[in-house]
Amino acid sequence: MAQKRKSSRPAPALVASHDEIPVVGMREPCPCGSGRRYKACHGRAAANWGQELVRRPFAGIPGEADWIALREIVPSATAPLTLAGDHADRLGERRLTLATVLPLAWPALVRTDGAIFLGLQTATSTGDTSRDVADALLRALDSEPGTPVPPQRPGDGPRLQDLLDLTAPLDVTVHAGFDFWIDGSGAEVTDEVSASLERANASVVPTVRLSGVDAAYWCRIGTKEHLRWVLPHDEEPLLDALARLHARGADTLGEETRLIGTFRADGLLAPVWDLVPGAEADDVEGPAAAFAARLADALTETADLTDPERRARAGLSNRQVTLR
Repeated sequence: MAQKRKSSRPAPALVASHDEIPVVGMREPCPCGSGRRYKACHGRAAANWGQELVRRPFAGIPGEADWIALREIVPSATAPLTLAGDHADRLGERRLTLATVLPLAWPALVRTDGAIFLGLQTATSTGDTSRDVADALLRALDSEPGTPVPPQRPGDGPRLQDLLDLTAPLDVTVHAGFDFWIDGSGAEVTDEVSASLERANASVVPTVRLSGVDAAYWCRIGTKEHLRWVLPHDEEPLLDALARLHARGADTLGEETRLIGTFRADGLLAPVWDLVPGAEADDVEGPAAAFAARLADALTETADLTDPERRARAGLSNRQVTLR
């Protein structure tokens, strides 16, 4: 993703009632009543913030690759979070849940039942996603039930690595829609909220997290099935290993599958495969585990790349897309 210019304009405040959670897409009218689309109104200021990018903002957090997947490629998922030290005392008995996206792309939301949801798919404002998300978390701890945490530019505060219990694994649950926003909250589900949720749910790309390997997500986009897999390895040795496998015809996930490229996000690479038409997530579990074993072996190889492997590596580099 291209670096955004800094903006001196403050982010406009977003206000929600305790009983309704407005849901709006980027192309829908902004709920502030301006008459403009959300992306050109309240969504615009936050999207224009930014400065020097921290290359691997989630480094050192358990499940780094899944954090990136939830930020970049998974439409709807949640994971419980555990805080450490004094921050755990501040949270008390309340539930803290990481979420891919929240209504209006809020950084955080305190539901009417006191549960805190922390959003990942938001616009960053400092260039360090970890610091931005940590700032939203700290503000959520001090917010009243039934209120969103609006975007703002953080100061030099702590990062997620300073707040989270780094011994707790990330346990991801993928959802078919966004009903988790209001399920169990006690909030009134009006006709407007119900219709908005229905629209949001209809836009979700069917996605399943594989159980046998980490951070690998099957998805169905239109009539095609893919596997998108965020890998935890450093980029240069990973590209070498993938090139070795490609030159040997060992980079597939079975017959009629194809590694079509990689994207780079938050410092890690995610290869993407085309799958056999109609393939379900369960069909990919065995091939993915076998590929993981082949990749692990290839990562241990230290010999110079052969000519076919160098050509394969150049092809992989040419098919990379950087998301952020």
